[in-house]
Amino acid sequence: MNGSDRAHLFLASERVALFIDGANLYSASRSLGFDIDYRKLLGWFASRGNLRRAFYYTAILETEEYSPLRPLTDFLMYNGYQVVTKPAKQFTDSQGRTRIKGNMDIELAIDMLEMAPHLDHAVLFSGDGDFRRLIEAVQRKGVRVTVVSTIRVQPPMVADELRRQADQFLDLDELKAEIARRTFEPRERGEPRERSEPRERGELRERGEPRDRPTEPRERTAEPRERPGFGRATPANPFGTIDPAQEQ
Repeated sequence: MNGSDRAHLFLASERVALFIDGANLYSASRSLGFDIDYRKLLGWFASRGNLRRAFYYTAILETEEYSPLRPLTDFLMYNGYQVVTKPAKQFTDSQGRTRIKGNMDIELAIDMLEMAPHLDHAVLFSGDGDFRRLIEAVQRKGVRVTVVSTIRVQPPMVADELRRQADQFLDLDELKAEIARRTFEPRERGEPRERSEPRERGELRERGEPRDRPTEPRERTAEPRERPGFGRATPANPFGTIDPAQEQ
Protein backbone atom coordinates (compact mmCIF):
# COMPACT_ATOMS: atom_id res chain seq x y z
CA MET A 1 0.00 0.00 0.00
CA ASN A 2 1.35 3.44 -0.93
CA GLY A 3 0.53 6.99 0.11
CA SER A 4 -2.16 7.34 -2.56
CA ASP A 5 -4.02 4.36 -1.10
CA ARG A 6 -4.14 6.07 2.30
CA ALA A 7 -5.94 9.18 1.05
CA HIS A 8 -9.16 7.89 2.65
CA LEU A 9 -7.65 8.59 6.09
CA PHE A 10 -8.37 12.28 5.54
CA LEU A 11 -11.60 14.12 4.70
CA ALA A 12 -11.50 17.06 2.29
CA SER A 13 -13.52 19.20 4.72
CA GLU A 14 -11.26 18.56 7.72
CA ARG A 15 -9.15 21.31 9.24
CA VAL A 16 -5.71 19.69 9.49
CA ALA A 17 -2.44 20.66 11.18
CA LEU A 18 0.94 18.89 11.10
CA PHE A 19 3.17 18.65 14.18
CA ILE A 20 6.63 17.41 13.19
CA ASP A 21 9.22 16.27 15.72
CA GLY A 22 12.18 17.10 13.48
CA ALA A 23 14.79 14.83 15.06
CA ASN A 24 12.38 11.90 15.22
CA LEU A 25 11.23 12.26 11.62
CA TYR A 26 14.82 12.64 10.42
CA SER A 27 15.85 9.43 12.19
CA ALA A 28 12.85 7.50 10.84
CA SER A 29 13.35 8.57 7.22
CA ARG A 30 17.08 7.79 7.33
CA SER A 31 16.35 4.34 8.73
CA LEU A 32 14.00 3.76 5.78
CA GLY A 33 16.62 4.93 3.29
CA PHE A 34 15.37 8.28 2.04
CA ASP A 35 15.56 12.03 2.57
CA ILE A 36 12.34 14.04 2.69
CA ASP A 37 11.27 16.67 0.20
CA TYR A 38 9.40 18.98 2.56
CA ARG A 39 7.56 20.76 -0.24
CA LYS A 40 6.16 17.42 -1.40
CA LEU A 41 5.27 16.52 2.18
CA LEU A 42 3.32 19.74 2.61
CA GLY A 43 1.63 19.31 -0.76
CA TRP A 44 0.56 15.74 -0.01
CA PHE A 45 -1.38 16.77 3.08
CA ALA A 46 -2.66 20.04 1.59
CA SER A 47 -4.25 18.07 -1.26
CA ARG A 48 -6.15 15.85 1.19
CA GLY A 49 -7.66 18.36 3.59
CA ASN A 50 -7.87 21.98 4.68
CA LEU A 51 -4.29 22.35 5.92
CA ARG A 52 -4.17 25.15 8.49
CA ARG A 53 -0.67 24.89 9.93
CA ALA A 54 2.50 22.84 9.64
CA PHE A 55 4.78 23.06 12.68
CA TYR A 56 8.38 21.83 12.63
CA TYR A 57 10.24 21.46 15.96
CA THR A 58 14.00 21.21 16.34
CA ALA A 59 16.72 22.15 18.82
CA ILE A 60 19.82 23.91 17.50
CA LEU A 61 23.29 23.71 19.03
CA GLU A 62 24.37 27.34 19.21
CA THR A 63 27.93 26.78 20.43
CA GLU A 64 29.04 26.33 16.83
CA GLU A 65 29.82 29.23 14.51
CA TYR A 66 27.66 27.54 11.87
CA SER A 67 24.78 25.14 12.41
CA PRO A 68 23.92 22.86 9.48
CA LEU A 69 20.29 23.01 10.61
CA ARG A 70 20.04 26.73 9.84
CA PRO A 71 19.68 26.32 6.05
CA LEU A 72 16.96 23.74 6.64
CA THR A 73 14.99 25.86 9.11
CA ASP A 74 15.31 28.93 6.87
CA PHE A 75 14.10 26.88 3.90
CA LEU A 76 11.10 25.58 5.85
CA MET A 77 10.09 29.05 7.03
CA TYR A 78 10.06 30.30 3.43
CA ASN A 79 8.05 27.28 2.25
CA GLY A 80 4.96 27.16 4.42
CA TYR A 81 6.19 25.78 7.76
CA GLN A 82 6.09 27.40 11.16
CA VAL A 83 9.46 26.50 12.68
CA VAL A 84 9.87 26.29 16.45
CA THR A 85 13.43 26.11 17.77
CA LYS A 86 15.31 26.37 21.03
CA PRO A 87 19.00 26.05 21.99
CA ALA A 88 20.25 22.49 22.47
CA LYS A 89 22.41 21.64 25.46
CA GLN A 90 25.70 19.81 25.20
CA PHE A 91 26.89 17.63 28.08
CA THR A 92 29.19 14.73 28.91
CA ASP A 93 27.62 11.47 30.07
CA SER A 94 28.89 9.11 32.77
CA GLN A 95 31.10 7.32 30.23
CA GLY A 96 32.78 10.53 29.10
CA ARG A 97 30.93 10.75 25.78
CA THR A 98 29.66 14.08 24.50
CA ARG A 99 25.89 14.18 24.11
CA ILE A 100 23.34 16.70 22.90
CA LYS A 101 20.00 17.23 24.63
CA GLY A 102 17.32 19.14 22.81
CA ASN A 103 13.85 17.89 23.75
CA MET A 104 10.99 19.78 22.08
CA ASP A 105 8.11 17.78 23.61
CA ILE A 106 6.74 20.65 25.73
CA GLU A 107 6.69 23.11 22.84
CA LEU A 108 4.90 20.63 20.59
CA ALA A 109 2.36 19.71 23.27
CA ILE A 110 1.47 23.34 24.03
CA ASP A 111 0.96 24.18 20.36
CA MET A 112 -1.22 21.14 19.71
CA LEU A 113 -3.43 21.86 22.73
CA GLU A 114 -3.77 25.53 21.74
CA MET A 115 -4.64 24.60 18.15
CA ALA A 116 -7.12 21.86 19.10
CA PRO A 117 -10.23 24.12 19.16
CA HIS A 118 -9.47 25.14 15.57
CA LEU A 119 -8.80 21.64 14.21
CA ASP A 120 -10.61 18.48 13.18
CA HIS A 121 -7.49 16.40 12.57
CA ALA A 122 -3.96 16.60 14.03
CA VAL A 123 -1.07 14.72 12.41
CA LEU A 124 1.83 13.91 14.73
CA PHE A 125 5.16 12.97 13.14
CA SER A 126 6.80 11.12 16.02
CA GLY A 127 7.03 7.69 17.57
CA ASP A 128 7.72 8.95 21.09
CA GLY A 129 5.51 7.21 23.64
CA ASP A 130 5.60 10.31 25.86
CA PHE A 131 3.03 11.86 23.52
CA ARG A 132 0.33 9.30 24.39
CA ARG A 133 -1.26 11.50 27.06
CA LEU A 134 -1.14 14.48 24.70
CA ILE A 135 -3.06 12.53 22.07
CA GLU A 136 -5.62 11.46 24.66
CA ALA A 137 -6.13 15.06 25.78
CA VAL A 138 -6.58 16.31 22.22
CA GLN A 139 -9.01 13.50 21.41
CA ARG A 140 -11.19 14.58 24.36
CA LYS A 141 -11.53 17.92 22.58
CA GLY A 142 -13.01 16.16 19.55
CA VAL A 143 -9.90 16.11 17.37
CA ARG A 144 -8.83 13.01 15.44
CA VAL A 145 -5.12 12.20 15.64
CA THR A 146 -2.96 10.39 13.10
CA VAL A 147 0.53 9.26 14.09
CA VAL A 148 3.19 9.07 11.36
CA SER A 149 6.25 6.93 12.10
CA THR A 150 7.42 3.48 11.07
CA ILE A 151 7.29 -0.14 12.22
CA ARG A 152 9.21 -1.38 9.18
CA VAL A 153 12.64 -1.17 10.79
CA GLN A 154 14.04 -3.15 13.70
CA PRO A 155 13.41 -2.16 16.36
CA PRO A 156 10.21 -0.27 15.39
CA MET A 157 10.47 3.49 15.84
CA VAL A 158 6.99 4.02 17.27
CA ALA A 159 5.90 3.08 20.78
CA ASP A 160 3.06 0.56 20.99
CA GLU A 161 1.10 2.73 23.42
CA LEU A 162 1.25 5.65 20.99
CA ARG A 163 -0.10 3.55 18.12
CA ARG A 164 -2.92 2.19 20.27
CA GLN A 165 -3.98 5.66 21.41
CA ALA A 166 -3.97 7.25 17.95
CA ASP A 167 -7.12 7.17 15.83
CA GLN A 168 -5.01 5.92 12.94
CA PHE A 169 -1.40 5.12 12.16
CA LEU A 170 0.34 5.98 8.89
CA ASP A 171 3.66 4.28 8.25
CA LEU A 172 6.23 6.69 6.86
CA ASP A 173 7.39 4.00 4.45
CA GLU A 174 4.00 4.20 2.70
CA LEU A 175 4.67 7.88 1.92
CA LYS A 176 8.16 7.24 0.57
CA ALA A 177 7.16 7.27 -3.10
CA GLU A 178 5.22 10.51 -2.61
CA ILE A 179 7.62 12.61 -0.52
CA ALA A 180 11.16 11.24 -1.07
CA ARG A 181 13.75 13.66 -2.40
CA ARG A 182 16.60 11.15 -2.48
CA THR A 183 16.79 7.43 -1.74
CA PHE A 184 19.75 5.34 -0.61
CA GLU A 185 20.57 2.02 0.98
CA PRO A 186 19.37 2.22 4.58
CA ARG A 187 21.81 1.44 7.37
CA GLU A 188 21.03 -0.29 10.62
CA ARG A 189 20.21 2.14 13.41
CA GLY A 190 23.39 3.21 15.17
CA GLU A 191 25.60 1.85 12.39
CA PRO A 192 28.43 4.32 11.61
CA ARG A 193 28.73 5.83 8.16
CA GLU A 194 31.50 4.36 6.01
CA ARG A 195 34.24 6.87 5.43
CA SER A 196 34.08 6.23 1.69
CA GLU A 197 30.33 6.93 1.56
CA PRO A 198 29.78 10.31 -0.12
CA ARG A 199 27.73 12.96 1.60
CA GLU A 200 25.47 15.11 -0.50
CA ARG A 201 25.91 18.83 -0.04
CA GLY A 202 23.84 21.79 -1.12
CA GLU A 203 20.61 19.84 -0.60
CA LEU A 204 18.40 22.89 -0.41
CA ARG A 205 19.26 24.19 -3.87
CA GLU A 206 16.50 24.10 -6.43
CA ARG A 207 16.69 20.98 -8.60
CA GLY A 208 18.77 21.75 -11.68
CA GLU A 209 20.08 25.01 -10.25
CA PRO A 210 23.87 25.21 -10.77
CA ARG A 211 26.08 25.77 -7.80
CA ASP A 212 28.41 28.73 -8.00
CA ARG A 213 31.98 27.52 -7.87
CA PRO A 214 35.21 29.53 -7.96
CA THR A 215 37.35 29.09 -11.06
CA GLU A 216 40.37 28.35 -8.90
CA PRO A 217 40.30 26.02 -5.91
CA ARG A 218 40.34 27.83 -2.61
CA GLU A 219 43.26 27.15 -0.34
CA ARG A 220 42.36 25.53 2.94
CA THR A 221 44.38 26.64 5.91
CA ALA A 222 43.19 23.93 8.26
CA GLU A 223 40.72 21.11 8.42
CA PRO A 224 37.82 21.83 10.80
CA ARG A 225 38.03 19.81 13.95
CA GLU A 226 35.33 17.36 14.88
CA ARG A 227 33.94 17.42 18.38
CA PRO A 228 34.62 14.29 20.43
CA GLY A 229 31.83 11.81 19.97
CA PHE A 230 30.50 13.38 16.77
CA GLY A 231 30.99 13.04 13.05
CA ARG A 232 31.00 16.10 10.83
CA ALA A 233 27.45 17.45 10.51
CA THR A 234 26.07 18.40 7.09
CA PRO A 235 22.62 19.36 5.78
CA ALA A 236 22.24 15.71 4.70
CA ASN A 237 23.16 14.54 8.21
CA PRO A 238 22.60 17.53 10.50
CA PHE A 239 22.86 15.46 13.66
CA GLY A 240 26.34 14.03 12.91
CA THR A 241 26.72 10.43 13.97
CA ILE A 242 24.39 10.77 16.92
CA ASP A 243 21.14 8.88 16.35
CA PRO A 244 18.38 11.27 17.44
CA ALA A 245 16.30 8.26 18.50
CA GLN A 246 18.66 7.89 21.44
CA GLU A 247 17.21 11.04 22.95
CA GLN A 248 13.73 9.60 23.30
